[in-house]
Amino acid sequence: MPDGLVLVDKPGAMTSHDVVARVRRLLGTRKVGHAGTLDPMATGVLLLGAGRATRLLGHLMLTQKAYDATIRLGAATTTDDAEGEVVATAPTDGLSEDAVRAALAGFVGEIEQVPSSVSAIKVEGKRAYARVRAGEDVVLEPRRVTVHAIDVTDVDLPEVEISVRCSSGTYIRAIARDLGSSLGVGGHLTALRRTAVGPFTLADCRPLEQGLPVLGIDEAARRCFPGVDLDEQQAADVRVGRKLATDLGASGPVALFAPGGEFLALYEQQGPQARAVAVFTG
Repeated sequence: MPDGLVLVDKPGAMTSHDVVARVRRLLGTRKVGHAGTLDPMATGVLLLGAGRATRLLGHLMLTQKAYDATIRLGAATTTDDAEGEVVATAPTDGLSEDAVRAALAGFVGEIEQVPSSVSAIKVEGKRAYARVRAGEDVVLEPRRVTVHAIDVTDVDLPEVEISVRCSSGTYIRAIARDLGSSLGVGGHLTALRRTAVGPFTLADCRPLEQGLPVLGIDEAARRCFPGVDLDEQQAADVRVGRKLATDLGASGPVALFAPGGEFLALYEQQGPQARAVAVFTG
């Protein structure tokens, strides 16, 4: 069984859990998990861990994400995307491309965003989308997120195509909803493709039917964290989780490697010493 990250270009109509189940069957192991879900409608970069790398997922700093999206103006839906029921419509004849671009510019930067009511956020221990499906009226609290850039790639009203770079936790469906609201015509998402998660892009991924590209745990750790190469004595200490009297040169988790390149552990600085966050040997 491989230990590493599985980089999948998720197809539409599959849940992230569906992809995990498929990968478990293909690899012949239950030890598979994913880092961040994608809606069934969405396609693109889905990062999974297999074997020992499942423990790595929780430590990955996947704070930057990128998406290509299509928004349809003139109709609001119950889910803020094309899978929901239309609850309001309005003509878009009076809209201009300049007005659309100006409104989208207002969503760039640190913003307070109200997540979609059908998100996976838990409300008193139950997923918001489950409460909505049970007939409850759910209104979530706004969250501070960062939208680094919104590039408008095409405007053919009522459709608008955009590329978004944003922080983790940003809902593209909410941008579609709020754009429609700000323009007074309603709006919802009709297509979403995740093009990047942290350091990984679509170029790293492959559709399920084309096999599973597994990035070995050693290389995955190199790509995802600052790295320090150890001598033999330090490596022996790290294998059993001992503290090291060394400066790692970074404040967050740092990947430590044996002289031969084997990934051993994640450590973090604690004063003059470095302590274990997670050991991956054995």
